[in-house]
Amino acid sequence: MTGSLPLVVAITGASGAPYAVRLLQALVQAAQPTWLIVSEHGLRLLSTESSLDSVDALRDRVGAKAWDASVRTFDDRDRGALPASGSVRTKGMVICPCSMGTIAAISQGTSRSLVERAADVVLKERRRLVVVPRETPYSDIHLENMLRLTRAGAVVMPASPGFYHRPSRIEELVDFVVGRILDHVDVPNEMPRWTGVDPH
Repeated sequence: MTGSLPLVVAITGASGAPYAVRLLQALVQAAQPTWLIVSEHGLRLLSTESSLDSVDALRDRVGAKAWDASVRTFDDRDRGALPASGSVRTKGMVICPCSMGTIAAISQGTSRSLVERAADVVLKERRRLVVVPRETPYSDIHLENMLRLTRAGAVVMPASPGFYHRPSRIEELVDFVVGRILDHVDVPNEMPRWTGVDPH
């Protein structure tokens, strides 16, 4: 792995597995050291939406060689792992996709897992936390919890792709969202960007 600080990435049980897979592919392509936590429901999500029945299958999909050079995995049940400590320096954290249950736990400070504890640590240490919910529509409770996170310093980035780049494939919609995530954690990328409107 490179000498740069690791980025903590978590996958939870909200719909949006293709975003998680593409995000990991982009991170290893950028040689960004990554600490990965996949919740139990996140594993079920990967199986349901991407036919990935294990973290090993995810490793193969992302690319085993690049994965081994950049990715370190942690058990979501291990609340004593490295991402749970504020004294361990990281670049921040992305939860993609992020379930509303996870958002609720983080917003209330009631961590029950490594994913939630790691997010709590990132907030208290004033590092960047990006959460990517895909729920729709939002209830008043969802909105209140997301507002609490925003006020605490997190970036709430719903998986809402743009269309100005005229996407013709699902992969292009996924890339749009992943590019926005990467921008917010300062990882260089070549994802679609607005280039202006030709008045002619």
